Amino acid sequence: MYQVKLYNKISKVGLNDLDPAKYTCSEDFEDYDAVLVRSAKLHDVQFPKNLKCIARAGAGVNNIPLDRCAQEGIVVFNTPGANSNAVKELVVCALMLASRKIVQGANWVKSLKGTPDIGPAAEKGKSTYAGPEIAGKKLGVIGLGAIGVKVANAAVGLDMEVWGYDPYLSVDGALALSRSVKHVTELDQIFANCDYITIHVPLNAETKNTICEESIAKMKDGVRIINLARGELVDTQAMAKALESGKVAAYVSDFASDEILAQENAITLPHLGASTPESEDNCAKMAVKEISDYLETGTIRNSVNFPNLKVPYEGGYRVCMIHKNIPNMIASITAAVKCNIENMGNRSKGDYAYTIVDLAEQPTEANLDALRAIDGMISVRAL
Repeated sequence: MYQVKLYNKISKVGLNDLDPAKYTCSEDFEDYDAVLVRSAKLHDVQFPKNLKCIARAGAGVNNIPLDRCAQEGIVVFNTPGANSNAVKELVVCALMLASRKIVQGANWVKSLKGTPDIGPAAEKGKSTYAGPEIAGKKLGVIGLGAIGVKVANAAVGLDMEVWGYDPYLSVDGALALSRSVKHVTELDQIFANCDYITIHVPLNAETKNTICEESIAKMKDGVRIINLARGELVDTQAMAKALESGKVAAYVSDFASDEILAQENAITLPHLGASTPESEDNCAKMAVKEISDYLETGTIRNSVNFPNLKVPYEGGYRVCMIHKNIPNMIASITAAVKCNIENMGNRSKGDYAYTIVDLAEQPTEANLDALRAIDGMISVRAL
């Protein structure tokens, strides 16, 4: 029986996919095989030795200690694309909010409560909140992953001229992208040409402060910027300065900061991108599928710290090994198992690698101990 620790409320639609004959779920486990988590911070958590995998029901994994998990042989999954439609819809909303001063106008009308002839009074003041239409304007989409592609395609449907930038555009992303989207190879092309810019990239050392004083200086005067991805992708001090000067006409984000909240032409939302019941259900179902596939067959799909690997499994004697990506490891493995290997798969990712072997006969504890003793071996699991 596998024990799954829940660090947040996880949609029952997903949890119901776990076979109750094989899995039990609880927030109270001290020892457990897998973790399902959303936003809980796990950096200070001491994981039990039995922990084999963590699935984040969402895309970002900043709340998980990836390096420590890799060192301990704990596979970390995320759920790319499961919340992409929800985020896309919020970005479309943000385009309108950035253009038409809808929030400001609504707040002003609310302030008129008790005013005599409130209807005409509200109508008279509407010109203060006028704004441009988005049709015919250029939208720059930075990052063409699952979310960025959907945003780009939706904007094409809204009659925008869409420019997309992603140096790591996948084959699947390219196939899903509308042929009307202009794919550019230099980020400066987005900055120099686009009336609206929305960013959809993961946060890392390379992408932090993608929107900064230097990049804003390259943009059109009156540009409108949307960030519903990660707060640190935008230098908030530089953004506040640009909003004050009018260089940036509007900024919509769902990451609060004192600098941005002080700006009249900034709209800050709670982090609402994936806050839909459909998105939560989709993320939970994908996360559950990831941990059950890994625990039952050794398949790794959508891991952020280990290579993805699937070897067809028809039952029998399977051994799954996480190890350092170093020379002669495969030779050491085949020498240690001491029985016929019927099927095998191996993939590497950076400093780490993952190997699956299917054996003709059940490995003995001595076989498994010999594998564990190989220099660079991190974990050995027999199914």
